[in-house]
Parts: sequence; C-alpha cells; structure tokens
Amino acid sequence: MKFDSHTLDDLARKLGEAMPPQFRALQQDMEQNFRAVLQAGLAKLELVTRQEFDVQAGVLARTREKLEALEARLAALEKQP
Repeated sequence: MKFDSHTLDDLARKLGEAMPPQFRALQQDMEQNFRAVLQAGLAKLELVTRQEFDVQAGVLARTREKLEALEARLAALEKQP
C-alpha cells in the first residue's frame, strides 16, 4: 500500500512542531527525517487499502458459503444407502 504523501507530510510536520522550542531551528531537517522514517516504517508493514480488504473479505465469504454447501451435500450423500 502506498501512503498519500500529503498525509506523511502532515504527520512529519506535526512531529516537527511537537519538538521543544530550542530545537525549532532544526524543524525542517527533523520533518524531513521524520517523513523518511515514517515512510520506511510504513512500507515494511505490508498494509492493504480498505478496498482491497473488502474485496478479499467478500471472496472469503463466498468461499465459506461454497464450502458449507459442499459439506451439506457430502453429508447427504454419506447418509444414502
């Protein structure tokens, strides 16, 4: 999943603004470093978008339905003499 650069910029800016006043002169450098660290860390998480998750959840639900139908059919066949 690729993160919106605007979101990462906002988060890095907020982290930079949270720095103590004596470090404000370094704020721009800190924001760039925060952004790089955040981007690298989030890239390692192998996250998916909500849309991708919803599609896979739907596939799983349909697969479960088919499995339950096949199990019921098998049980009916096993009951036959």
